[in-house]
Amino acid sequence: MRLALIVVIAALLPSFAEAQPYPSKPVRIIVNFPAGGVADIYARIIGAKVQESWGQPVVVENRTGGGGNIGADAVAKSAPDGYTLNMSAIGPHAVNVSLFSKMPYDPVKDFAAIALVLEAEGLLVVHPTVPANSVAELIAYARANPGKLTFASAGPGTASHLAGELFKTMAKVDMLHIPYKGNVPAITDLLAGQTSLLFATMPTVLPHAKAGKLRALATLGSGRSAATPELPTIGETLKGFEVNNWIGLFAPAGTPAEIVKRWNAEVMRVMQSPDIQARLPVDGARFTLNTPEQFAAFVKSEITKWAPVVKASGARVD
Repeated sequence: MRLALIVVIAALLPSFAEAQPYPSKPVRIIVNFPAGGVADIYARIIGAKVQESWGQPVVVENRTGGGGNIGADAVAKSAPDGYTLNMSAIGPHAVNVSLFSKMPYDPVKDFAAIALVLEAEGLLVVHPTVPANSVAELIAYARANPGKLTFASAGPGTASHLAGELFKTMAKVDMLHIPYKGNVPAITDLLAGQTSLLFATMPTVLPHAKAGKLRALATLGSGRSAATPELPTIGETLKGFEVNNWIGLFAPAGTPAEIVKRWNAEVMRVMQSPDIQARLPVDGARFTLNTPEQFAAFVKSEITKWAPVVKASGARVD
């Protein structure tokens, strides 16, 4: 009789575990880029606030490399139970599929889109030794010195890489691409004068420009930024130039819809909090309310948008 009771209890244990309210253990957010970048910063902000709300640890793990593909692939192959999420960006989820000859995951089929966290405005900055105070002067110098300028990037397929390739094509200049494993190491070498310039997310380089360690020439979006209204856009010199970076939260495909919706609601709550709303303009970032369905549609539209740009640039990673 006792043995039969033990067998029945053992059989029911999985059901009891499944019945536990989510989350019943720590949640891990994998960030595809190093600590200190905009994806990492906002993953930690959101994670801390969700942890306060839910009472379960939210751990941020930086898994870099492969232009963000390594971190994204780890999440794509994780259990779809809501305990492993991905704070990713335009590169791994919209550009790399056109840039890399082989992809370890499908950016649409292998993920459940949760929320578009923000769109980060970009800034073109040069090392003070570069003799250019405007986009026009930079183009003139690059044309007079082909191959001399080097542009750093946060890695193949990132917005900083794409912006550089687009700039080269539209300005008809020859610059050498130097890829790094994230914005932070790219900025470190730029500050040291190891590279000439960088197309970066504004939050990561604006403090250095304000301190005079880098020279800001222009923003990358379609219109002037509220954070730097004195700066022109690159598009004011190169008509049609526009690159906007974004970060978003994803889960593995097959994650229960109720978990996806719960995370979306939490991200919307956090991003609308007064302290974050005050911070966004200073960071040169924008937030718009969105649903998982709207974010999924946005990702698909970004893949379609950037495919011809990548092809026209000639950039390819094998």
